[in-house]
Amino acid sequence: MRIFIDADAFPAALREIIIRTSQRRNILLVVVANRHIRFPEYDNMKNVFVSGGPDAADDYIAEHISKGEIVITFDIPLAHRVVKRGGFAISPRGELFEERNINQKLALRNLMEELRNTGLITGGPPVFSQKDREAFANQLNKFLDRYYSKAV
Repeated sequence: MRIFIDADAFPAALREIIIRTSQRRNILLVVVANRHIRFPEYDNMKNVFVSGGPDAADDYIAEHISKGEIVITFDIPLAHRVVKRGGFAISPRGELFEERNINQKLALRNLMEELRNTGLITGGPPVFSQKDREAFANQLNKFLDRYYSKAV
């Protein structure tokens, strides 16, 4: 079992949570980025720097994730690729992406992108909050209790 982090847009506010969780549960944390990111290093962690375009980290994760593993990402198209390979994804805001909901999430994301491109909607997502941090921690622990305890 590994937890992959799409680190290019990973909120710094979640670093401590994810590190403590991976250490406590003895799960390898794979931090993937296409730029150098300050992420504390420890024994149960692997930093992967990928060069290339903006999707290089996504491509690495999608190619290396195995069935039942999880990726932490804001990127819905990456989450879709992961789920199609038998993995799971959790957004840093605590939303779990799995087979039952990923197609709907991808369609909504594409619609919103189209509306932004036409100027009908402006602005981006709300500021990352303490509530988001708590939702992420709760969802990650709930996921690991449900799926990882069976794999151990």
